[in-house]
Amino acid sequence: MKYIESIKMQVIVILIMQGISLALIAFLGLMEILMALVIYFFINLILMGWIVMTLEKAKKTQDVELSRILGNEAKKALTVGMIGIIAIDENRDITWVSDFVQQRNSKLVGKKFTSFIEEVNQLFEHQLDSVIGEHNGYLYEISRKESGSIFFVRDVSVVETLTKKYEEDSVVVGIIHLDNYMEVSAYEDEATITAINMGLRQPIVEWATHYGMLIRRLRSDRFIIVLNEKVYREIANDKFDILNNTRKKAHELDVSITLSMAFARGSDDFSVLDDMANDLLELAQSRGGDQAAVKRYGLDVEYFGGNSEAVSKRSRVRVRVMAQAINEAILESDKVFITGHKTMDFDCMGANIALSRVAQACGKKTYIVSQSGGIEMYLQGALDFYEHELSLRHTFISEEEALRLQGVNDLVLVADYHNPTHSNAPALLENAKRIVVVDHHRRTENYIQKPLLMYIESGASSTCELLTECFEYLGNEVNINEVEATFMYLGIIVDTNRFKMRTGFRTFEAAAQLKKLGVDPIEAEDLLKEDYEEFEAKVNIFKHGEVYREKFMIACVDDDAILARTMMSIGADALLAIKNIEASFVIGKTKLQVSGISARSKGNVNVQRIMEEMNGGGHFSAAATQAEDTTPQQLKAELLNQIDLYISSQEEQNDESNITEGC
Repeated sequence: MKYIESIKMQVIVILIMQGISLALIAFLGLMEILMALVIYFFINLILMGWIVMTLEKAKKTQDVELSRILGNEAKKALTVGMIGIIAIDENRDITWVSDFVQQRNSKLVGKKFTSFIEEVNQLFEHQLDSVIGEHNGYLYEISRKESGSIFFVRDVSVVETLTKKYEEDSVVVGIIHLDNYMEVSAYEDEATITAINMGLRQPIVEWATHYGMLIRRLRSDRFIIVLNEKVYREIANDKFDILNNTRKKAHELDVSITLSMAFARGSDDFSVLDDMANDLLELAQSRGGDQAAVKRYGLDVEYFGGNSEAVSKRSRVRVRVMAQAINEAILESDKVFITGHKTMDFDCMGANIALSRVAQACGKKTYIVSQSGGIEMYLQGALDFYEHELSLRHTFISEEEALRLQGVNDLVLVADYHNPTHSNAPALLENAKRIVVVDHHRRTENYIQKPLLMYIESGASSTCELLTECFEYLGNEVNINEVEATFMYLGIIVDTNRFKMRTGFRTFEAAAQLKKLGVDPIEAEDLLKEDYEEFEAKVNIFKHGEVYREKFMIACVDDDAILARTMMSIGADALLAIKNIEASFVIGKTKLQVSGISARSKGNVNVQRIMEEMNGGGHFSAAATQAEDTTPQQLKAELLNQIDLYISSQEEQNDESNITEGC
């Protein structure tokens, strides 16, 4: 291509020089010579013009016919298949195009490759194999050969259009559940029920109809909806505004009703979508409701909403059914192993001790797996203090001992966790054929698969509260002494920050029942008292505290001190007592190469959502996370970013709710 341009320039220079010569001769008055030269000049002009036109034509046409390379049949096949070829030089100028490209645009040769499709830059800058871009109303896929100078062009307009339509028309199955509707409507008069139906149920139907969904009521508190991917994206872009609208309307009606929503996507197998939707609804409800759980087949679950604290929805009937199911599972087993989570706390140990007494009441050999996975320092102090009394009534073993004793028909009771990665005895859990889970944490996607029973109540303050309620419904009388009741009581007061958070009337009923069993509240408080070194550590946390966005208190202890997780949670609770602070976060090293965050909230900020975005979890008002090979300052930077995103999402939801109300 450069060679052709060079010849053209030489021809033009020759013509210019000849013109100058003619002008000079005319100026000197040499008419005879002038006439001869004029004739010669015009002959040269015609010849040179023909050369220039030939070169220009050669530039705009193919240097090498495609048929010479691939043959006539292959050439026709590429044209019919709407596939072209483009060659470029080292400056990314187009030097040659095949017939197909020539027909679509006859003025590409000699121009920059990016003048055809701008996206081709990504092929060079990001080392991609192919890109898709638009030119003159057509969509093209550009892919390159290994040489880097030959590119294949394929018209994918029809394919992309059909692909987009297929994706937009993909079926999405959803389930909508009115949380607590049955419990509320059971005790209200007809006028109130009518107001609830008109204010809460009817708007759901209108919302679904507005977006063009198919909606059918399954029962008084549950709907099934069928929509496509395009509609799903619309409601997702609107942040599932029906959640906020329902919550606000329920507040106006003074009823504790929220929505739980589940959306299953990404499969054309309706049985798969049905199973996914039901699992997602259970997941959303076990996390406290007032949220949407969404899953695309093969991907992780996403959560939207969750802006209100979990409300206890368990009835006495459910407690009785669960208690009897736990009792039956124990009776049908040979031996019972009880496990807790890593770094056990009072709620975990109190629940383990309670389950141990339940299993012993059924006449089963029972083991508490507590000598693996770590124990919090305050709990360790209490275990040391009551070591003699506990050793007479319970058998504490390690995971290795449990594995040696484990049989096929043995039962593993899981208390205060449901994520298998949190277990202090993961190998025992993996080998178990019979598992029962009792927990009060909001359920995550990663949970123990196929247990005999899963009793998860995120509305409960603690696992100890759940088990205390079960005692009166068990077939065998459970003998709980003063020490065991004290551990369970400590589990409740620690998880509720001394009855300040996540408490309901059931929490105080459980505490009262434990008091009847002999709890000494003063002695229990003594077990939680800190010594001078711990007090100094808490003061050090306060020293690093700083206010962020007016209502967040963040204490990043970035020195070399190792903070116990218990001390971090105590520090976070203490920071929450500062005026105008809605949420607190304590950041520090929990191990040499591990940093963690303990988060607390008064109930207006969902710290669980913030921690989940940082691969952690917990409750609406109490959560945590940790990360390996990360410094406290790095974790702090990530936390600040997540807080900003959380505030932005809350502001967007509030704005959309205000717009809806204004309409």
